[in-house]
Amino acid sequence: MTNPIDDFNTYRSKMNERILSDNNKLIKRIFNLDTNAFMDGVLDIKTKELLGLVASAVLRCDDCIKYHLEGCYKQGLKHEEVAEALGIATLIGGTIVIPHLRRAYEYWDALQTKPQ
Repeated sequence: MTNPIDDFNTYRSKMNERILSDNNKLIKRIFNLDTNAFMDGVLDIKTKELLGLVASAVLRCDDCIKYHLEGCYKQGLKHEEVAEALGIATLIGGTIVIPHLRRAYEYWDALQTKPQ
């Protein structure tokens, strides 16, 4: 049986390496901008991860949702905080977000039960 967290991270790492191996300056700058945007600033990392999660859900990007769920988990956010953010995303995005909400809950549950 495969682990959805390991599967996602392995694939993401593999493909990021492949993409960056092209040495495309624009792509490298976008990756760098993304990394730097989610560092502590006026807004703390927890807030930024929740903002990223909401935007990703509204935009219906499952990979982005997983990425930000992991960020939320690593920042120590509680289930209730993540659930409230996903509720806001569903309110703003509408019912078309519900399939992504299902997968988000499934992934969050996997994060919560993953052995440390």
